[in-house]
Amino acid sequence: MADASNVLGGKLQTCCTSPMTGYYRDGLCSTGAGDVGVHVVCAEMTEDF
Repeated sequence: MADASNVLGGKLQTCCTSPMTGYYRDGLCSTGAGDVGVHVVCAEMTEDF
């Protein structure tokens, strides 16, 4: 998705590629009309979490 951006208006960064995440399995939080579950959140958890 060329026009996808993060909450600050910046470019999306890769979240995870092992396993490949995201609705489109592109490692990003990209979404579209077919994503009825709205898979747009990515978080990196620490052991303390």
